[in-house]
Amino acid sequence: FSEIFDAIIQEYHGISADSKHTSDMDASKITGNIDPAAPVHSTRIRVGRSIDGYGLSPGITKQQRIDVEKLMSSALSKLTGDLAGSYYPLTGMDEKVRQQLVDDHFLFVSGDRNLTVAGMERDWPEGRGIFHNAAKTFLLWVNEEDQTRIISMQKGGDVKGVFERLARGIKAVGDSVKAES
Repeated sequence: FSEIFDAIIQEYHGISADSKHTSDMDASKITGNIDPAAPVHSTRIRVGRSIDGYGLSPGITKQQRIDVEKLMSSALSKLTGDLAGSYYPLTGMDEKVRQQLVDDHFLFVSGDRNLTVAGMERDWPEGRGIFHNAAKTFLLWVNEEDQTRIISMQKGGDVKGVFERLARGIKAVGDSVKAES
């Protein structure tokens, strides 16, 4: 499909055919921030990540989803410092925990028509869960839309601080997953 899609992507983004995507997670390069006096309620940055060797959401098997959850639960248990926290599997979740996660606006739920039609809610809720650090500023959803959805957030407009935590979190989670594999 590259013959068609590459041309569309290049025209839409105004890039040349030989352009390459680069990722730069160096928070020290962020030189500005939102004015602290600005009425910003909160800042959230999130990314999706997939794990090599496992199917993507529409095609992942039940066993692969369970294996991803097992891998992530173990890897997340090894996070340290301000990233350390708790993992909550959706299967068998205590009602008090579920309600607190709903009240915190953290918990993803079943029933999105688009996800259902795409086959991404098969075997709900098995193989899915959520992790958050003690401060509730670093979260990771397992097997919602993506294999992992990594989120950094906090009250106010400190974009640089939120991005710095996200970058550290992505690296720590990646290192932990690699150590588990």
